[in-house]
Amino acid sequence: MIRAIYGPDRIYVEMVKRAYELWATIDTSKDEPLYIETGALWMHRGDDAYVRSSLPVLEELGFPVDKLAVADAAKRYPQIDFHGVKSVYFERRAGALSARLACVAVRDAFDKAGGSYRTGYVKPGSIVNGSMSALQLEDGSRIEADVFVFACGPWLGRLFPEVLGDRIRATRQEIYYFGTPRGSDRYLPGHLPIWIDFGARIVYGLPDVHGRGFKLADDTRGERFDPTSGNRTPSQEGIARARHFLGERFPELAKAPLVAAEVCQYENSPDGNLIIDRHPQAKNVWLVGGGSGHGFKLSPAVGEMVAEQILSGRDVPKVFRLDRLRDQQKPSTQFERKGNSS
Repeated sequence: MIRAIYGPDRIYVEMVKRAYELWATIDTSKDEPLYIETGALWMHRGDDAYVRSSLPVLEELGFPVDKLAVADAAKRYPQIDFHGVKSVYFERRAGALSARLACVAVRDAFDKAGGSYRTGYVKPGSIVNGSMSALQLEDGSRIEADVFVFACGPWLGRLFPEVLGDRIRATRQEIYYFGTPRGSDRYLPGHLPIWIDFGARIVYGLPDVHGRGFKLADDTRGERFDPTSGNRTPSQEGIARARHFLGERFPELAKAPLVAAEVCQYENSPDGNLIIDRHPQAKNVWLVGGGSGHGFKLSPAVGEMVAEQILSGRDVPKVFRLDRLRDQQKPSTQFERKGNSS
């Protein structure tokens, strides 16, 4: 899902705006659209400061948000039981972005522009006199370049433990897809937006976008997870929790069939912010990661930011630099920032 509400963090709203512009330039040449606009429904069981603190920036940057009375929201979306919800906001410009289609489209655009795409295991080169030498691939070949950018998700810390240590923590995140009533359009885009239920746990979901079913996921950080060898079988506990939530918030789906489920991972930075910085011992190496569950939607803007730094020396925002992690004591997520920030 792509949305622009980011609490007081102006930098992320700006990046979402730029990401929208860049995503729109990608030609998928497919029958399935890369992006489907649905709007985003924010349902708060308690304090809604996260949304409220974002409103001035959103208005300035052209992202309209409507505050709905709970009763009006219930009339608009009869699929949802709003019991326990204290405030509702509707973010008009938000929707579903297909990661599968987007990755293929970006790869194809890269190939068309003259790039070379390869798949394989890579080992960073040795660092001598402040620069990294050629990378080693599993087949014995080498890759030489003026600059190397490592955007390796949850494996970034393993490649550079001397720099990152355990600052990037992978957590287990389960995702479920439930069948919707036969012949009903109540759970299709146009009838149901993407939604976020903001309570003790943060649960979100998407309408049935590509015929996969009604998507439900818990954004609450799961247990630590090994992205290489971790068990990717959805847990009975997680499925039971998802069904309990459906019974509470989407009662028509309480006994809906579970048509698919998957285990993914978040690559969490200590403060929920991205990591974009030069390797402190290698001037020709850039480290990019710490997506913390919200990195994919921003990826075109992130790529542009890194490219501008490499090609023209434009500074990366301080909030993304490595040195800010020295003082981080307690892990946090971007949803916990509700005060003034930039």
